[in-house]
Amino acid sequence: MNSEERKRELRKRTKVFAGSVVRFFIALDLRREELRILGKQLVRAGTSVGANYRVASRARSDAEFIAKIELCTSEADETQFWLELLRDDCGINSTLTDLIWKEADELIAIFVTMSKNTKRNNP
Repeated sequence: MNSEERKRELRKRTKVFAGSVVRFFIALDLRREELRILGKQLVRAGTSVGANYRVASRARSDAEFIAKIELCTSEADETQFWLELLRDDCGINSTLTDLIWKEADELIAIFVTMSKNTKRNNP
């Protein structure tokens, strides 16, 4: 798989991730204020991953790419934080949060690797 194909695949993957976060939010009992508040934070962070990856994939410089990829990492980590609060403090079953949490974890690993490789290849 060449660089452009990998870029397209990751764009698709981050969009699917965002969609799964949105569908998770829609399924919450939004009559519970704490779920509505934390869920909105989750949606903001989870959808930001894909949006920022799109910006990163069109970066004009390595520095811009690194900044956006590291923002993707941060937003994916924040997504995990909101999922943990929903699970641990709001009683949302871990079977509902685990798939999104795992995908966020995999995306974090990919983004960290991309950032490290870009820094190493362009000192």
